[in-house]
Amino acid sequence: MASPEIRSMSAGKSIKGDLDAALEGAILELLKQRGAGKSICPSEAARKVAPEGWEPLMEHARAAAMRLVAAGAIVITQGGVVVDGSRAKGAIRLRKVSDFSRGEGSAERE
Repeated sequence: MASPEIRSMSAGKSIKGDLDAALEGAILELLKQRGAGKSICPSEAARKVAPEGWEPLMEHARAAAMRLVAAGAIVITQGGVVVDGSRAKGAIRLRKVSDFSRGEGSAERE
């Protein structure tokens, strides 16, 4: 029997693509659940996707966040200030773009 990896690849889907989609979906779902003016840490999305093995997904979660920034869906912040995620060092937070366009919580503790 073929491994799940081989089956996925033979079906034209990559596991990485599935992981990317799962992390992007988790980020958007968590932000929706959290509500207006609130933020999440990328680790929350990694934990949602893989509760028992989330640590190795952190770089993937940050990459998923960058794709959502490029799509105009979210912003990346540090200390409540929007930052360029590709240059951010250390802890980051994710927030829906609409929260900033309304000016909600841009200077409050996340």
